[in-house]
Formats: sequence, structure tokens, C-alpha cells
Amino acid sequence: MSITWGVATAAFQIEGATAEGDRGPSHWDTFQKKPGAIFHGEDADVACDHYHRWAADLDLMAELGIPAYRLSLSWARLQPAGRGPLNPEGVRFYRDLLIGCRERGIEPYVTLYHWDLPQPLADEGGWPERSTAEAFGAYSAMVIDELGGLAENWITINEAICASFLSYDWGMQAPGHTDEDEAIRAAHHLLLAHGLALAEFRARRPEAKVGITNLLSRIRPYSQEAADITKATEARARMNEVFMNPVYRGAYGEAVEALFPQLRDPDLVRDGDLALISAPGDFAGVNHYTNVLIKADPASPFHGYQMIQVEPTPTSFGWSDTPEALHALLVHVAEDYTGLPLIVTENGATFHDYVTPDGEVHDPERVQYLAGYTDAVLKARADGVDVVGYFCWSFMDNFEWSWGYSMRFGLVYVDFATQQRIPKDSAHWYREFIAAQRDATHTHETGEPA
Repeated sequence: MSITWGVATAAFQIEGATAEGDRGPSHWDTFQKKPGAIFHGEDADVACDHYHRWAADLDLMAELGIPAYRLSLSWARLQPAGRGPLNPEGVRFYRDLLIGCRERGIEPYVTLYHWDLPQPLADEGGWPERSTAEAFGAYSAMVIDELGGLAENWITINEAICASFLSYDWGMQAPGHTDEDEAIRAAHHLLLAHGLALAEFRARRPEAKVGITNLLSRIRPYSQEAADITKATEARARMNEVFMNPVYRGAYGEAVEALFPQLRDPDLVRDGDLALISAPGDFAGVNHYTNVLIKADPASPFHGYQMIQVEPTPTSFGWSDTPEALHALLVHVAEDYTGLPLIVTENGATFHDYVTPDGEVHDPERVQYLAGYTDAVLKARADGVDVVGYFCWSFMDNFEWSWGYSMRFGLVYVDFATQQRIPKDSAHWYREFIAAQRDATHTHETGEPA
């Protein structure tokens, strides 16, 4: 099987139309109205206006030669109350979108949950409550029945670390809480939601390919000092292992439970939970953006350590550009966690993009970044890792959560005042790269030049 190359977005970040089509509010709609929650007080009420412009956006995607598109379904649009029947207008929108992908030769990869929790469920306590996971399982069943035949590949949960710790402990994302106990309860219930959704797929559409996507960083000690090594081990448990171990090993593990003793509470982790969570999927999703060194620092309020980005760090976020980290991470996941096929479901970078006098957007830094990371994927595959997909984040500039519109990840530049789309140099590079990979695959499989 050759590698599938694609692009990714998320519903809340691009759709806009937050009060149209009988959509209900999500907890992000509520959070973005809090003073200081979003950079410059911006919001996603319009975003990229994809709700109205989806057909033109798919046309542009096809023109750019992109064969696969990872998108997400808004729970708040499909089931505004978080329970009960699906919203017909929401179902119609996503049915049209998925059919539109197919009509243009674009393979959809569909994410069930990319953070837009219906506000009524947030009002009941959100992800720290087990009832939210149960509601998600019921919601998943209805989505599968309505839309399951329109896509082969499905992702249950995107980046549970962000929907738990960034949301309920660090206060950076909706709902903006700062309670570690809430966060670890949310983490378990998000993983349980994955297990419940996977079970619904197996019962209702067993031919579907289903997995979960975790955000994984390469984490190493700053030095070989004992304190740095100890803290790096702790950081891996906090950031990676708490989400990987239960899915691929069927247990949180001693190191994780030592950090989060709540996970030993039988009222939280109930009989049968870990069996559901660890039921075999069809692929493992990996989102990767950072390569960090951990330096022990007793004065740090963040668990007694600093996270230092590995140089070089050219991106607007100050994140690393170190493709070898992705290669090492893919090898690690394949060797230490799972023999399932791996999909890089997100990878990308922000830069200070702008339209030049020639009307174009020149982003050589992103071209260099993508060249390095796509090569890392190819090298991992050559080294025996069963990596079968890579999705660039993102297809177009969008609402970047708490950073509003200040961070541009897109291959396509969006003028948010006019909604004009301008493919950046990186979009043209990616088109040529994908074409070259397709030709190389054809030659390898047939022995004939493309």
C-alpha cells in the first residue's frame, strides 16, 4: 500500500455559520466570548465561511491535486442538545460535503470529535462526567447510521490531551478550567468515548477503518543529569503515555497511575472500561508538532520542569523544525506500542505569511518544513514502519483556537476580511510532491514510467 497524502481541517476552525442550519452552541462558542480568552478578542462566528463556501473549497483542493481530506463533524451542528435526534440540516450539510469530496476524487477521512462539545453537555459538567462519554457513544451510533457509508476512514477523538488537560487543567482551551482532577477524569472519559464509538462502528459498519488520534511530542532529557532524566520520564507519562498506554496496552501503567492516582479509583475506571478502550482499531493516528527537551527546575510552576524546544525553532509558535523527531517518533510508536498502520493525521507549521505585491504568498520556510517532514515519513516507511498516511495541517488558514487568526498554518492563504483564497507557494510545492509520489508508486508497481 502506498502512502496517502492529504490535508486536514476542523469544523469549528473553518465553518463559521455558528447560528445557522439549526446549529447549537458548543462550549467553544461560549469560551470565545470570555474576555481575554482569544487573542485580540476574535471569534469563529464566520471563520473561513466554509459552511457557505465548501463547494469552492473542495474545487480548489481538487485543483491542487490533493487526494485525501481529513475533516471533522461538528457535534454541536449535528446534535445541538448533545442528546436526542440528529439535526436534519446538519446531516444534510455533511452528506453534501462528503458526497462532494467523492465527486471530486477526494477521499474523506472523518473525525467524529474535534473539541466542539455541545453546550448543554458542558452545562452538565462536560468531559469530567461519565455521562458525556455515554452521550458520545449514542451520538456516534446515529452518525454512523446516517453518514457511515460516505467515508471509509474514521477518527473517533482528536487529541484527547487538548480536550482534557489544556481544557480543564491549563485553562487554555474551552471551557478554560484549572483543575487537574477534572482534567484526568476528562482524559479517561475521552478515551472511553473512543472505545464506545469504536464498538458502535464494529456493530453497525464493520468494514469501516477506525482509529484514534493522539498528539505526540518527542520528549527527551535536557542532559544526562539524574534530575533531568527523572523529569523527562515524568513528562512522557503526563503527555504521551496517559493517552497511549490504555489504547494500545490495555492499562494506564504504574508510572501514569503514580502521577494520577485517581486512575486507581474503581468509580472512575470501571470494570470493562479498559477492555473497551483497548479494543483493536484499524490504524493509529499521530499528530506531531514539537520536539522538546525537559530540564528539571524546582522553581517552575509546571510540575517542576521546563520544556525547551529543540533548535532550530523558526515557526511563529517557536516550535521546532526537526524532521528527525517525527521519524524517531513513528519508529517508537511502531516498535513500542502497536503493529497497526500509522497515519500522521496532523503536521504543519505557522509562519508570518502575507500577500506580496505580485499577489502571491511566498512561504519558503513552510516549503522547507514540509520537504523535511514528508521525507521523514518516507524514511520511516523505508525503515519498515507501516506508515500509510500523512495529512498536512492545514488546508487553509483558519481560526487557531485561543490564538484567533494570528497563527497561519494553511497551504492556502485566507483574507478573512474578503474570504479570498490564495494558494501559497507551499500549496504548489505539495501538489508537485504528491504528483511525484504518485508517479513513483506507479513505476514501482508496474515497472513502467508514469
